[in-house]
Amino acid sequence: MKAVLCKELGPADKLVVEETADPEVAPGHVLVDVKAAGLNFPDTLIIEGKYQFKPDLPFTPGGEGAGVISAVGEGVSHLNVGDKIIFMCQTGAFAEKVVVPAITAIPMPDGLSFEMAAGITLTYGTSYHALKQRAQLKEGETVLVLGAAGGVGIATVELAKAMGAKVIAAASTDEKLEFCKASGADELINYSTEDMKTRLKEITGGKGVDVIYDPVGGDYTETAFRNMAPNGRHLVIGFAAGDIPKVPINLCLLKQASLVGVFWGAWAGKNPSDQIQNMKEILGMVASGQVRASVNDVFPLDDVEAAYACLTERRAKGKVILTT
Repeated sequence: MKAVLCKELGPADKLVVEETADPEVAPGHVLVDVKAAGLNFPDTLIIEGKYQFKPDLPFTPGGEGAGVISAVGEGVSHLNVGDKIIFMCQTGAFAEKVVVPAITAIPMPDGLSFEMAAGITLTYGTSYHALKQRAQLKEGETVLVLGAAGGVGIATVELAKAMGAKVIAAASTDEKLEFCKASGADELINYSTEDMKTRLKEITGGKGVDVIYDPVGGDYTETAFRNMAPNGRHLVIGFAAGDIPKVPINLCLLKQASLVGVFWGAWAGKNPSDQIQNMKEILGMVASGQVRASVNDVFPLDDVEAAYACLTERRAKGKVILTT
């Protein structure tokens, strides 16, 4: 089979695509013919050795995808050869075949393309867990989404809107903001050309926002946190800007607000039944049209370097997908 290999840590230009031996199915697992796989920000960190999970070299990156089961391991009774599934794994998705735990496999709904299905698990799973379990978002609350045009950002725009919130999308270009508006955002902030503090006061009438979804970090974090409503929740998702912000902790006291960490992978691993329920609810929203799961940037496996560049250079609008 063909697979992307990380043989030495570093940027994506060190990745290679080679023919490798097909993996063998193990008990409790299924062998999947991968049709599409989702590229996520943690994938850019893993290949550079900068993520908390550090696989042994060489390895094939990729933690989510969609495909067709080609073999079923011992002890698996709820899945069959030929089933179309959505799956998650720690590594291995950027290949033509991968072995994944059967417990992570979710039947793929009819009418959903492999490209759309491949991009749902991590981004929508993270965003829904953040809004539902961590923020306990209530209908009518206001959600500010930083980096709103990226994979997790646009997922949050769609999900928060579906959950009955007023959504403020913040991004770096008008083109990205138009994408956010088409995905349901109520208000837009271009933080490259507008003062976010002033705009948030205008939009909220000085009340502040109830929930901040922050996958960006950097300079925007403190500005956003200073514009929270009492009892607000600032969701710490990641640091796409590169810098980990140092928010003065006294702001939590003065704003009567909370910094809330979101580590979806750890939560999903310890709460598989809750994660599956979340996925069922997300797929229900997709089926009803409340969530679009848009895919705009699709690359063949051989163009893995270009796919990484699309993500790291922050050109992506929605999910970046690799296809086999």
